[in-house]
Amino acid sequence: MSPSPEPSLVASLSPGLPRIRGRDVECVEMCLTPGAAYALLGVSPHELEGAVVGLEDLWGRQERQLRERVVAATTWQERFTLVSEFLVRRAARGPSMTPEVAHVWDTIVAQGGRVRVDALAASCGWSRKRLWSRFSAQIGLTPKRAAMLVRFDRAARALRGGASAADVALAHGYADQSHLHRDVLAFAGCTPSALAGVRPAPPDTTATHADQEGSHP
Repeated sequence: MSPSPEPSLVASLSPGLPRIRGRDVECVEMCLTPGAAYALLGVSPHELEGAVVGLEDLWGRQERQLRERVVAATTWQERFTLVSEFLVRRAARGPSMTPEVAHVWDTIVAQGGRVRVDALAASCGWSRKRLWSRFSAQIGLTPKRAAMLVRFDRAARALRGGASAADVALAHGYADQSHLHRDVLAFAGCTPSALAGVRPAPPDTTATHADQEGSHP
C-alpha cells in the first residue's frame, strides 16, 4: 500500500472487458462469488450494471476506515487478517440470495454454462420471467449472460491449458470456432490464440490476492 492509495474499486460481473490502469500499485484483490458479493456490497449487483465503481461509494466511512487500517499495517498477513475479519462481520449482517437463485447459479456453474433458461426456471418452479427478474437483481446479470460468462471462463481455462480452439469449441458447446472466436474477442479483447498464450503472473510483493469464497467467472 502506498502512503496515498488510490480509492478502492469494485468491478461487477460483466459481459465486457473492464480496464484499470495504475502505476506502482500494491493492493489486496478480492474475487467474490455472486453470493458473497450480494451479501457484502450493500447494493443489488444489478444496480452496478457491469460498471467499475468506487468502493467508498458503496461502503462510505467503513471503506475509508478499513483502507486506512490496511495502509497502516506493516505486514501482508496483518492486512489479510484485517480484511478477512471485516468481511466476516459485514457478511454476517448482509442479505442472502434466495435458495432458488442460489440453486440456479450452482446449476449454471456445475454444467459449465451449457443450460437452457426454460429448464432452469422449471427446476425451481418459477416462470421464465420471474427467474429472469430475481436472478438479475441478485446476480447482476441475466441467466443467459451468466451462462455465457461461465462457459467462456471454462473455455478460456482450456485454451490456456493448451487445448486447440477447435477442441475447445466442441467441448464447451460453441457452434463452431467462429462462435468461440467472437466470444473470446468480446469478453477478453483478444483472439483465442492470444488468450492461449496468457499465463498467470507469478506472485510478488506488489500485487497480492485474497480470495473470498472462491472466484467469479
